[in-house]
This record gives sequence, structure tokens and C-alpha cells, in this order.
Amino acid sequence: MRIGHGYDVHKLTERRKLILGGVEIPFELGLLGHSDADVLVHAIMDALLGAAALGDIGKLFPDDDEAYKGADSILLLERVCGVLKENGYRIINIDSTVIAQKPKLKNHIDLMRENIARACGISISEVSVKATTEEKLGFTGRLEGISAHAVCLIE
Repeated sequence: MRIGHGYDVHKLTERRKLILGGVEIPFELGLLGHSDADVLVHAIMDALLGAAALGDIGKLFPDDDEAYKGADSILLLERVCGVLKENGYRIINIDSTVIAQKPKLKNHIDLMRENIARACGISISEVSVKATTEEKLGFTGRLEGISAHAVCLIE
């Protein structure tokens, strides 16, 4: 058994879609990034790669590579899971938390879990997604960005 941890953060900005867990969330701000900036999926990918000691998403999908400009992070997650499988690993579970003052995410969490589970080839019961605010503290509380943490167990 191996444990991995991932963290990611992206700046909130105008004229971008807000994508979390592969779900487009209606909101006046979106996340800035080279790909679709799905901070939740990025944290999960880093947790999985870290657990297998296979680097991080920057190594697999460099942000200076035009091939990944605007990329769908759920498709990148599928590729990460393929790399894990090629290296003989199987995902046991994923636990993640999105930190965002706004928007409220509770109505989108089940679909996020479904998207992540499908991309990873695991059961939805093996994927946890939670959301919290920081009570208006810090950069997330000031609506400057959104962050996410993820941990995983693989064997």
C-alpha cells in the first residue's frame, strides 16, 4: 500500500469557465491556467502520481507545451490512471477537499465524484469529494483563488 498527497491552487479570473471535478459550475469567475485549470482534478492527479513516485502533473503535462493548452483535466486524469496501471498500481480510494468561499458546491459534488470515478476506472464509493470555505480568510476567502487537497491510497 502507498499513500499520496496532492495540492493545487489556481487564481480566479473573469472570462474563464469554472471547472471542478470535470463539472462546469455556473459562476461569474473561472480559474486561470494553461489547461482547463480544474484544481480538484489536478490535486488528485498529483496525489496519484506521488503515491507511485512517478513525479507530478508538471512532468507529464508541462504547462509550456501547447498540446495541453485548454486541455480537459478529466482526460488527463484518465492518462495518469493509465500510467499507474502500466506500472502495476491499482487505486484503492481517493479523498479530496475543495477550498472555495464561493460558489457553493454541494449540488455538484455527486457529479464530480462520478466523473473522477469514471476517469479512474473505480467505483464512485471509492471517491470522496468535500467542499469547505475558509470563513472569508486568506486568498480563497477573498475570492482570489480556489485550492484543493487530495490524498489517495494505491496498491
